[in-house]
Amino acid sequence: LQKELLKYKQEARNLQGIKDALQQRLIQQDASVLQLKQELLRASMDKEELHNQNVDLQRKVEERNRLLAEYKKELCQKDRHLQQHQAKLDEMLRQLSEASYQQVDLERELEHREALLAHCMKREAEE
Repeated sequence: LQKELLKYKQEARNLQGIKDALQQRLIQQDASVLQLKQELLRASMDKEELHNQNVDLQRKVEERNRLLAEYKKELCQKDRHLQQHQAKLDEMLRQLSEASYQQVDLERELEHREALLAHCMKREAEE
């Protein structure tokens, strides 16, 4: 009986050692699971933050695209106005050029008539 008791005590110690080792392993695994849960929570929070940043950036891009479209529209309108003003300016320059030619012609005609008048007055004075 003594031998059996020693044998069972040894077996009980071995089983206690195995139990202690398994409990230690379970504690380590629980710690690992807890750490993984924390990392998962951090990753989830990071993912949510990135998602929010992405939404914010998309909103900003849409706002900038809207502003860009408005600026393009304004630029087109200004281009049309510029073309209209350029056409008016070209017409005014053409009219000014014509007026200059007419002025030169009128000045020549005036000089010619003044010369004729001077010639006539000279002739009359001689007579």
